[in-house]
Amino acid sequence: MRLAEKVAIVTGAASGFGRAIAERFVLEGARVIAADINGEGVRALASGYGERMIPVQTDVSQKADVDAMVRSATEAFGGLDIVVNNAGVTHRNGPMLEVGEAEFDRIYAVNVKSIYLSAIAAVPKLEKRGGGSIINVASTAGVRPRPGLTWYNGSKGAAITLTKSMAAELAPKNIRVNAINPVMGETGLLTQFMGGPDTPEARAKFIAGIPLGRLSRPHDIANAAIFLADPASSFITGVAIEVDGGRCV
Repeated sequence: MRLAEKVAIVTGAASGFGRAIAERFVLEGARVIAADINGEGVRALASGYGERMIPVQTDVSQKADVDAMVRSATEAFGGLDIVVNNAGVTHRNGPMLEVGEAEFDRIYAVNVKSIYLSAIAAVPKLEKRGGGSIINVASTAGVRPRPGLTWYNGSKGAAITLTKSMAAELAPKNIRVNAINPVMGETGLLTQFMGGPDTPEARAKFIAGIPLGRLSRPHDIANAAIFLADPASSFITGVAIEVDGGRCV
């Protein structure tokens, strides 16, 4: 198994990409803290994996919650090797001037501040294990932004830049930091990204810009996360892997 006895935290684990990552990590031998603001959702997920997955209700924009999340990993499993900052939110696709200040603040708190908070809490724990892997789930929106998602696009651009800077600074500690850039995916945020109902016609509009002809799926992102967490990728840091069917070509 590729992650045998590694300890991982996965945020946003109740659904979508995060759920697929958490499940795949356990199947590859890891012990996982499944964190999400949806406590009921992660408890339901973890119930199928026994002692190898522990659910933790976490608002990743709140320092006390993030500190408790990291503490739960060290208390339950004795350390920490991998952190996947996957939790994210967006605003509804539409004119940039119609996004309210509170919504803007929430997007940057969840998509950007959470990376800062998890680093503050987790880096010392990773360093104690002799190194580790941090994976930030960003987006192709931070590379090739679409109109209508301006403030979300900016938050993901920040996540990509943070990934590269963190990688350079944490390399002496043997902590690798990489990002995954999914294209629009089949998750609960899809209708917000589209700005309307999920219809075949709406999907066709977005799929037209993806050379491989489909949206991303949770298992696509989980496969990339496994690769970046696997010791086999030990010489890879500071990259943002585009899992996008060619969207950014």
